[in-house]
Amino acid sequence: MAMEGGAFFGSPLRKTVRFGGTLRDVLLKHEQGETADFELLKHQLSDPDIKDAQIINWLHEFRASVVHLTKDVEELVSILLKLPWLRRSQDVVEEYLDFLGNLVSAQSIYLRPCLRMIVSHFVPTQVIVREDGVDFSDSDDDEENLSGNFKACHRALQTVARYVPLTPLFLLPILVENFPFINKSESTLEYYVHNLLRITVYLPTLRLGILELIVEKLLKLDVSTPRQDIEDAEENANAPGSVEKTTEEGLFDMEEDEETEKENQGASSESDVMAHPLAERLDILMTILFTYIKEICYVNGTLDISNTKGLYRDLITIFDKLILPTHALCHVQYFMFYICSFKLGFAEAFLDHLWKILQDPNNPAVIRQTAGNYIGSFLARATFIPTVTVKACLDLLVNWLHRYIDSQDAGTNAYCDVALHGPFYSTCQAVFYTFIFRHRQLLDGNLRKGLAYLQNLNFERIVMCQLNPLKICLVSVVNLFAAITRKYQLVFCYTIIERNNRQFLPVVRSSNGGDSVQACTNPLDSFFPFDPYILKRSKKNIDPLYQIWEELSAEDLQDLTKPIKKASRSALLTECQPVPLATLGPVDLQHCLNSDLPQVLLALWIWPGAGNTTEDEDDDFLKGETPQNDGMLGITPSSYDSNILSPPSSLGTPPPGTYVQQHL
Repeated sequence: MAMEGGAFFGSPLRKTVRFGGTLRDVLLKHEQGETADFELLKHQLSDPDIKDAQIINWLHEFRASVVHLTKDVEELVSILLKLPWLRRSQDVVEEYLDFLGNLVSAQSIYLRPCLRMIVSHFVPTQVIVREDGVDFSDSDDDEENLSGNFKACHRALQTVARYVPLTPLFLLPILVENFPFINKSESTLEYYVHNLLRITVYLPTLRLGILELIVEKLLKLDVSTPRQDIEDAEENANAPGSVEKTTEEGLFDMEEDEETEKENQGASSESDVMAHPLAERLDILMTILFTYIKEICYVNGTLDISNTKGLYRDLITIFDKLILPTHALCHVQYFMFYICSFKLGFAEAFLDHLWKILQDPNNPAVIRQTAGNYIGSFLARATFIPTVTVKACLDLLVNWLHRYIDSQDAGTNAYCDVALHGPFYSTCQAVFYTFIFRHRQLLDGNLRKGLAYLQNLNFERIVMCQLNPLKICLVSVVNLFAAITRKYQLVFCYTIIERNNRQFLPVVRSSNGGDSVQACTNPLDSFFPFDPYILKRSKKNIDPLYQIWEELSAEDLQDLTKPIKKASRSALLTECQPVPLATLGPVDLQHCLNSDLPQVLLALWIWPGAGNTTEDEDDDFLKGETPQNDGMLGITPSSYDSNILSPPSSLGTPPPGTYVQQHL
């Protein structure tokens, strides 16, 4: 007995229940109504000072008695799931993972609580906070410990999924439920999104649902940060006096490469921090999403076509469900732009997908119009799309426009109406916008062949049809399209533009009082989805793929600043009667007089002295020279910079709502 007493006092003190037998005996007594030992057990498990060895002993006993952990002892299991197992030794982690596997396999009623416990650790309970420009953290966990904790959580999920095949079905709603609010700290959102994307690596059936969840949250951030608000915040930010704001990037990659993880960690430079707080969150999350897309598609530095196809299918599904119906997004839609840059086939598949949406009359008109906006913006901005693909898309779009005009000519709806012909006008604007950005490439190499191709598109018929697209499309697009097509003598738009301008009567005062009201300058409520990307970190993924708005050449600017004094006979006849320019002779004015006298008189009133021009100007472009026209687009000094030159960064779309004035 003395020896036994010495052995007892020499052994480590363990807070275990031995009154009445083993843990199994305690549980059996509880089933019979004896709760004293059971309550003591709960108290000891809740002790914050419990040691690693004690936790291991308890977990080992619980694994042996898991069949007794029925719903009647749910409170005890809840305490077990709250044990601080992540901050313990590796032996505790291993024992706890084994316990979770035994628990969910024997008692499936605890599957949801186990999943909730694991997901709750995707965000540290105490994260970095910012006070008075200084970052503080109440957590003892550094980045390395957090990374280890996250890896243990994912091991736990994999363990549970191995024992319960239906785990993905129960997990996704829990992931949705626990997603942090968008106003939470950058670190909180970053950690959670990182861990969500990591799940898709070992539970691929959840990838579509998780990506959809992330994009949905990104949408909320995007619509909450309009482009103008971001630009205003950047302008107002006091950069020299601002305190550097660190944001952890690249906490770990999806393949758990520790070396890459360490290289990617670090604080962001001050210049990369967005002044707008929600834009800062959006920028961080978009960077994570771009990184994920690249790591899934590229294996050991080589594009994996199979992986990319699978991810593309998921992203295009999300695009149709969330992106396409959302109006005037600024940044989130660029995930499609990015994945399409990996291989031309994906860009062509994306264009084909949008084309099918646009031409399908069973789709809502607003969705068809948005598809047209995406086509035009994608063709204009994506540098990875070659000229041959641009031509193929223009052929499809223009042929569809001509067929649409044919179908309307004999009908009763052959008049200008956005409600009736919205997809038509959206397609016209896509063609005009693409032409503005791509006309140099279309004419590059062989000017004669390029001009022949553009003439075959027959812009003249589109512009002069009764549906009058120049009246509906954005003024900035119409003006630049008119200037460029006039330079190459493809179509003369200015008489139509002037006629349309005279139809907009000024509103002096609204019915509700107040100042004068401007006419609507965007009847289509259109936007260009791939306008410049302005989030500082994530734009590094987009800039190498992006076609900026190039300033007009000195020759173009010289031509565009000449005042309009008179028009050539060919231009006059083109405005009078929509017939091919080549069919008009130098003295064919009688042709228009016989066909439509009032229209000719109107043209003569607008263009006095139109019959006094020479005949040599009709075919200047055939000599390989820049066409020199008598009548050119005029610009007032006050509107010169804003209407013709691009914004200071040379990145912006021609500003909407601006007019290039004409001098009569």
